[in-house]
Amino acid sequence: MTKTLVSVAAWAFLGWLIGAWLGAATGFAVMAAGLLLMILVSGLQLSRIAAWVDDIEQPPPPSVGPWDDVLAPIYRKLKRDRHDIAALERQVESIMMAAQALPDGAITLNESMQLTWCNQTASEHAGLNPESDRGHSIFNILRAPEFARYARQTEWPTALILHINTDGQDKTLLIQLTRYGVGQYLIVTRDVTQVEKLETTRKDFVANVSHELRTPLTVLSGFLETLADMPPGSLSDEQKQRYHGLMMEQAQRMQAIVADLLTLSTLESSPTAEGGLVQMGQVVRTALQQGRVLSGDQHVFVENIDDGLCVEGVETELASAVSNLLTNAIRYTPRDGTITVSWYATEDGHACYSVQDTGIGIASQDIPRLTERFYRVDRGRSRATGGTGLGLAITKHVAMRHHAELQIQSRFGAGSIFSLVFPPSRTSRAT
Repeated sequence: MTKTLVSVAAWAFLGWLIGAWLGAATGFAVMAAGLLLMILVSGLQLSRIAAWVDDIEQPPPPSVGPWDDVLAPIYRKLKRDRHDIAALERQVESIMMAAQALPDGAITLNESMQLTWCNQTASEHAGLNPESDRGHSIFNILRAPEFARYARQTEWPTALILHINTDGQDKTLLIQLTRYGVGQYLIVTRDVTQVEKLETTRKDFVANVSHELRTPLTVLSGFLETLADMPPGSLSDEQKQRYHGLMMEQAQRMQAIVADLLTLSTLESSPTAEGGLVQMGQVVRTALQQGRVLSGDQHVFVENIDDGLCVEGVETELASAVSNLLTNAIRYTPRDGTITVSWYATEDGHACYSVQDTGIGIASQDIPRLTERFYRVDRGRSRATGGTGLGLAITKHVAMRHHAELQIQSRFGAGSIFSLVFPPSRTSRAT
């Protein structure tokens, strides 16, 4: 503006000089022509400025006269603001990416407890759809009475354990609600399904160990109390031998349980078995010899053994798994039943050890739990056959350590097939 005033004063002074020299009319004409030229130039400059305003992201037009000093600081300020906004957008984007990557679910609600945002983890936990559920009340999304009671409290000092079913799967969520900002709420969810299962397994394990050990201990203590209360010489040698045999049987049972528990602990301590080349044909034949003794010629055995097929692993562990599957078949197959033992290579290069029996079979609802510690389909029959309830759990861990798979096929009343399938990377041919 100062430049404009200076220009006007300069043209007025120039017109005065010309008027003084050539006459007033000529001086006035020169001054008017100069002012008109200034107006035209200013109009052109303003039109260029107006065009720049429509695309303000670009640098301002050069040489716009007195407007240069005005536009330059405006453009510098706009440029700084754009940089600051871009930095803030990157920061917000980074925060949102971090929120999406959280292992816990995060749900934000407005003052009316309506969903405003949730991350992918929360969507998976509670079956939320961020697009369709946005703006809906959380009570219409999580339709659980216990959640409604929890969320309608004024304070939430402790978290809520919520059992829900999403996409056909039962889940256990740990939910914590808290306030943030002004009239806003945050829900944090954590999937504790596996933790709850492990806790249940731990409790069942402790209860089962106590129960399994209590039975032989009760028998032993009962015999000892009886012997202590009897006067000397009141038992015959035959009675003493019988009582001694029963006590030895119960003591051996406790030893077997403890030994199997120690074996399980050892197997769980390492995820992979490192060993040498095992002649599985020989291991299977040794297990068959022991199985025939246990059977007492009450079963028919059919063999299908490839002696040249070997497995890389730990021989003692593999022998335990092979023996466990065969022993179970003998114990649960009635007299004169057939037990088929096979060790062979499959068409796709795997190696398979299988035990097929014509025994009592297993109901479909019991099959997924067979490898649990101390799980018994029929407790009375299992104890009568002398098992510890840990054989299949040991076999499963042996399979895992050898990258093998324990497969169970069975139908109640129609027998069972238990198989250990080893990957090609673990198998080879004896040279």
